[in-house]
Amino acid sequence: MKIRNIAVIAHVDHGKTTLVDGLLRQSGTLNERRDFGERIMDSNDIEKERGITILSKNTSIRYGEYRINIIDTPGHSDFGGEVERVLKMVDGVLLLVDAQEGVMPQTKFVVKKALSLGLKPIVVVNKIDKPAAEPDRVIDEVFDLFVNLGATDEQLDFPVIYAAARDGYAKYNLSDESTDLGPLFETIVSHVPPPSGSENAPLQMQAFTLDYDNYVGRIAIARIFNGKVKKGQNVLLLRKNGETVNGRITKLIGFEGLERVEIEEAVCGDIVAFAGFDSIEIGDTVADVERPEPLEPLHIEEPTISVYISVNDSPLSGTEGRFVTATKLKDRFIREARTNIAMKFEEIGEGKFKVSGRGELQICILAENLRREGYEFSISRPQVIVKEKDGKHLEPFELLIVDVPDEFVGTVIEKLGKRKAEMVAMTPAGNGRTRIEFEVPSRGLIGYRSEFLTDTRGEGIMNSSFLEYREFKGIPYKRGNGAMVSMADGETAGYALYNLQERGKLFVGPGEKVYAGMVIGEHNRSGDIDVNPVKGKKLTNVRAAGSDDAIKLVPPVEMTLEKALEWIEEDELVEVTPENVRIRKRYLNASERKRMARK
Repeated sequence: MKIRNIAVIAHVDHGKTTLVDGLLRQSGTLNERRDFGERIMDSNDIEKERGITILSKNTSIRYGEYRINIIDTPGHSDFGGEVERVLKMVDGVLLLVDAQEGVMPQTKFVVKKALSLGLKPIVVVNKIDKPAAEPDRVIDEVFDLFVNLGATDEQLDFPVIYAAARDGYAKYNLSDESTDLGPLFETIVSHVPPPSGSENAPLQMQAFTLDYDNYVGRIAIARIFNGKVKKGQNVLLLRKNGETVNGRITKLIGFEGLERVEIEEAVCGDIVAFAGFDSIEIGDTVADVERPEPLEPLHIEEPTISVYISVNDSPLSGTEGRFVTATKLKDRFIREARTNIAMKFEEIGEGKFKVSGRGELQICILAENLRREGYEFSISRPQVIVKEKDGKHLEPFELLIVDVPDEFVGTVIEKLGKRKAEMVAMTPAGNGRTRIEFEVPSRGLIGYRSEFLTDTRGEGIMNSSFLEYREFKGIPYKRGNGAMVSMADGETAGYALYNLQERGKLFVGPGEKVYAGMVIGEHNRSGDIDVNPVKGKKLTNVRAAGSDDAIKLVPPVEMTLEKALEWIEEDELVEVTPENVRIRKRYLNASERKRMARK
């Protein structure tokens, strides 16, 4: 059987997973009688809820005499580490571009990686059924991007397919009839080169994703670059640090649609899963025992943002979560580090861990997974990772692209200017919208997303991707408003909240548990204010006209994990439990807070 290996790459929400759905359905690989729902490849709960891909996943489909191994990659820049290592495992890429939005920051990031590895892309202009679609403009944008990134003549001679993945059709020309995805299948088999390497050479395969099974232990998903592998075969594991480990392939698994099938043998060019090594890491090579040759290790970009996650020590700790101790947290981070190489974990004291990743979203997803599993912990404000070079402080910068209605352009430019952003381009995007490009310190973007959505009344689109490390840019941006801090323990009373709501926005409603040092709202002015949200009304046996009027409370602002992380300052923490997300001061005692502030 002839093999083709491809990855589907694109900016977030340009339709990668929907296209893979269409390919799976139309190749006849799926069981016709089963209802798989939408975006079949997004298997994780958070992926389904948010409609984004977080982990790269692979599937295999049959098309005539061809077997096409497809890897669906994440589109968000925080998960760039996933995309990077996956591209090493394939021989071609499908680059999806939205027919209306065109080239976006993450498109640039993934194209740069694909071109540097020498891959030849097939450009798929998706969502051509959108009313404001401009496929010709988008192709010009893609061509200009390839030229700017130094593509070779072969890479510039890319085939173009027009598609509407949701409706399940693709075509060579816009004037062709819309029938099925046949033209895309044909283009894949004719334009993606067959795998290099020889079946008769010594075995070489490299792990690019890890999985875990309670029965067989750690499972590695790998590409075979040379030779063939059999179940039960004795092999040598070549670690990145130079160590070698003898072992045996105890289980060999192939991919067939969404199913994993046990197989006896696989050959050069195929993508398989196997068990047999508990110590295997991403990027390690499994080689022939007699003639072992390591493959080049995978390079992963460094994290740019870090947070401190520690054991929850608030007065309400241990009342809502199942796992509350430092040992449980440490075990969980060790497990995460095995499969997530884009994040780094280090213990820095009793029950306190420094977690570093590529962006706020990546850290939020980890925290969300922890709370769903029953963990209880506190998390600090994200900080950028600063580097020292030639005696200079360097900080990460991002390329930010915002697409906003014309009336909000001034507000967005003003707010980003305060956050040390520099505008590099501004173009009309049609339909009364403008697209603006900025280069901004990563620090300046922390806490900006929710403010941006408020300023643009929810109509703005904002995307960023890591640019480079540059010289430090002055004092960081601080929140303008102070916090309303509870000075008492107990349950909130409607009467107290009614009197407090004119002081600012409340984060809590009546009947909620609070404690001294917990932040219950945002003050209208700068500077924190201590308040008593548990004070009830003094009752007397004298009735007076108007004293028993019904109180009217404004609904509290719902603080999600992401909003809370964006909102807090250096002296605050987010307390996360399976049931609640609370904001608190780092030092709960008011006099201790004042003493630390003076220091």
